[in-house]
Amino acid sequence: MKSIESVVAKIPDWQDKEVQIHELSGGITNHNYRVVVAGTSYVVRIPGTGSELLAINRQNEYHNTVAAGQSGVGPQVIHYLEQDSVMVLEFIEGKTMSNATLQNDEAIRRVAESLRRLHRGPEFVNTFNMFRIMDGYLKTVREQKARVPKGYQEEGPPAAQKIETVVNVHPEPLVPCHNDLLAENLIDDGSMMRIIDYELAGNDDPCFELGNLATEYEYNDDQIALLCKAYFGQVDPVRIARMYLFSMMSDLGWTLWGAIQNKVSSLDFDFWDYANGRWERVREKIHSSRFPHWLEAAGRP
Repeated sequence: MKSIESVVAKIPDWQDKEVQIHELSGGITNHNYRVVVAGTSYVVRIPGTGSELLAINRQNEYHNTVAAGQSGVGPQVIHYLEQDSVMVLEFIEGKTMSNATLQNDEAIRRVAESLRRLHRGPEFVNTFNMFRIMDGYLKTVREQKARVPKGYQEEGPPAAQKIETVVNVHPEPLVPCHNDLLAENLIDDGSMMRIIDYELAGNDDPCFELGNLATEYEYNDDQIALLCKAYFGQVDPVRIARMYLFSMMSDLGWTLWGAIQNKVSSLDFDFWDYANGRWERVREKIHSSRFPHWLEAAGRP
């Protein structure tokens, strides 16, 4: 990993100016800093150790971040150090969201509007398919000899196969999706919910985006119905079923992500607890009576 000091030294515009460096908390893949240069704040993102094993392509991330900035939802890219895969980004002034601040109806509608704007924006340079990402993660788990939560290997892949079969019955057109909507990746700038961190972005089915955020924010049935209506304009049973199934795929995929991070990351974060929490949540759904209902509804002719 490059040091923040070495990154600052490589940016010509910042030389011979007063520079203040502040480490930002919250990241669980990269090292993020707020760098204040002559009174102007920027965000510097330095890739974490082993992130290339997590289906992250830094060149794609750069191009997708530029595209998201053009949509008005993402931050503007100020500098890009291609050799180091380091981006210098616009610092967005505003309130960083949390699960608690995203529970009310207004917040749900505002998130849906930001996603509609992002999804209508410039296409990204790659596709994102959690089924294929999961295949790659399973391969990496084997190669790295990373441990996975108990029962995952026996129950996770078969559940994913069932989900993939039915969500392909009524696919949505692919749109530029973020695909990793942790609450902390949303910043309310006072007029819009801005979205940061596009390292896992790619053109994807919007129902994955919606299902992913629904499981991240632990939305209940009423909130998921509102999210569907706010995004699509109506409460659609097929789309809602697909959102639930994609929310399960989110947990299935990120369980493996956590297992790999537990093996390779140098960040001070309990990735093993993260992986187990994801698996426990989705395993409960796999064994629930609602899973076959969602499968039937999503695959209905």
